[in-house]
Amino acid sequence: MSTQQAIEQKLTSAFDSQHLMVENESHKHSVPPNSETHFKVTLVSSEFEGQGKVKRHQAIYKILANEMAGGVHALALHVYSPQEWESSGQAAPDSPNCMGGSKNDPAFAPGGGQ
Repeated sequence: MSTQQAIEQKLTSAFDSQHLMVENESHKHSVPPNSETHFKVTLVSSEFEGQGKVKRHQAIYKILANEMAGGVHALALHVYSPQEWESSGQAAPDSPNCMGGSKNDPAFAPGGGQ
């Protein structure tokens, strides 16, 4: 099972979700091809009504502890109650472009740095 499938399965089992989308955004970062290191999760559940963002994120991190301790480097969370999801226009924000990590840092260029 892929990391993306594991994340989807765990979140589906843990939350009564109205909407769940797990996107592998690794290809947008400085990682080898076919990596599963950077994910964007959009989750809508009535379980989040009345909860702040920190509590929501903590609940997800608890469920995905093995993935976070393993190969997952980044997890962008967009977590909504159904009312918030409606107010958002039913769309999570786009992820920012990767700054390129070390490949754009002159200190890591051949002959660069100290």
